[in-house]
Order: sequence, then structure tokens, then C-alpha cells
Amino acid sequence: MKKIKLLMAAASVFILFATPTAYADGFAPAEGLYIGGLFAAGSGIVQPRVQTSNEAARGQSGSDSAGIFEATEGGLGLTGIEGGAVVGYGYKMGDLYAGLEGEWLASDVEFKLTSSVAIDLNRNSAGIVRTDETLSEISAKKTWTGGAFGRLGYYINSNTLFSAKGGVLVSEFDVSYSGSDSQAETYYAGGPAFGLSMDSSIAAIDPNLNLRIGAVYTDFLTASVQGIGTESGGGDVNSEVTGEGLSARVGLTYSFFDASSLF
Repeated sequence: MKKIKLLMAAASVFILFATPTAYADGFAPAEGLYIGGLFAAGSGIVQPRVQTSNEAARGQSGSDSAGIFEATEGGLGLTGIEGGAVVGYGYKMGDLYAGLEGEWLASDVEFKLTSSVAIDLNRNSAGIVRTDETLSEISAKKTWTGGAFGRLGYYINSNTLFSAKGGVLVSEFDVSYSGSDSQAETYYAGGPAFGLSMDSSIAAIDPNLNLRIGAVYTDFLTASVQGIGTESGGGDVNSEVTGEGLSARVGLTYSFFDASSLF
């Protein structure tokens, strides 16, 4: 009997140490330090505003009237795909969740306007072109976007987290136009961003691996850009651009470290 008890004790110790600890010590979705990859379909609109000065008010002849061109409804459409990485740290507090997260995504989201006939710029009030300047194509491409968020959520169950996040995203845009002259410039635009997501554990593969689906909305703040062409007679053209973007995402995250384990 004594030998049997010793064998049972030895077997229990063996099972305790041989059983994979990942399942015993697995993280809840987005808990602890995690990294991941995201793939997104991006869309949005760009709303331009162009204001010209009134040369007649400065005593110049042959001038055009001052005016404002502004897209107040809708805008120019942006479409494309994005992909990148996310890193964050989260705390599970019962059924509640709080965390911080940063992301960076490369992008080919863009719009392009083309004309089969070159458009003349810098006409005077009589319709005569003052300079040989034409425009046939203009495009804007978002090359990357990145930023940081705070996250708050609720665990629907032990394997599923629903969360909302808010923060700031900044994007780089390459803007170019071509015609009689070609020019490309880089602009940076950013603003407040808000998102919703759901993280679910893929326990069949690894309890620390999670599938994420969600969306992020960004409200880009107004940015000044260089005018294309000049008002006839050398007047000023002040251009601004603003807009908004929506990114629908799917990705994987993996939790691998809990700072509380150090204490």
C-alpha cells in the first residue's frame, strides 16, 4: 500500500509539471503585453477649401473677383488597403478591461482626378491665359498612419472582449499634380480617432492568440496646403484641406507577458 501511495504521488507530480502551462496561465484576450498584425480596408473623404483674394480691392486692373470654393457636403473619395502592427498592454479587472495601445499601418489609400484635356490655369477676367500653366492630373495618397489609444472594455465571456478606444492618429499624405509642370509635396494630417473592436481567443491553436475585428474613425483636422496656380495678376490663393477616414480592420494579437508577474 505504501508503494502504491508513493507511485500515485510521483504520478501527480509528473502530471503537474508535464502539463503545458500555457493553458493554466493563459491570458484573457488583450490582457498583459501583446503584439499583433492588422489588415484593413480604408476609405474616406477629403474636403478642399480654396479662397482667392480680391485684386480690385488693391487697385489692380483686369482682376477677377474674390471667392471661396468649398466642399461642404461630401468630398473627394479615398479608397485602398492598409496593413501594419499593433502593440499594447491591458488590465483585466473582473469583467472590466482597461489598456493602452499604439499602432502603425502602411497604406495605399488614395484618390486621383484626371482630365483628358489639360485645364488652363491663371485666366484673367477676359478669359485669356496669362501664363502657360495647365493641369491634367492631381492625386493624394496616404502612405502611412500611426498613433496611440486608450481602451476600455467589457468581457462578454472569458474568451471574448468588446472594447472602445479613443486617441489620436497622424497620417502622411503625398500630394502631386501634373500638367505643364509637375510637383509633389508631402503633408501631415491628423486628429482625434475613435474605434470599436472585438477580441476573441483562438484557444484551439493557442489560448494566448486572439482574433480581432473592428473599425476606426478618424476626423482629420484642417491643414493648409500650397495653392495650385495663382490668381490672375499675381493674387493670393489660400488652400486648406480637411476630411475624415474610416478603416475596417481584421487581425491577430498575441499576449505574452504580465507585469504583475514580476511582483
